[in-house]
Amino acid sequence: MLAFVAAVLFGVAFLLNATETSTDVVFSPTSLMLFGLALVALHVAGVGTGWSSSVRRGRRR
Repeated sequence: MLAFVAAVLFGVAFLLNATETSTDVVFSPTSLMLFGLALVALHVAGVGTGWSSSVRRGRRR
């Protein structure tokens, strides 16, 4: 999930950079890229892997 959000942020940062759109400092392509890299790092570290609702506990029959 975090990797998908990071991919969207990378896409938005690329579009802002490609169109040379003037934005605030918070939404600059560099800050979006750094936030996306932080999300990818969290994804690789395993954050959010326990959010699946399909985990079954107990014994199988």
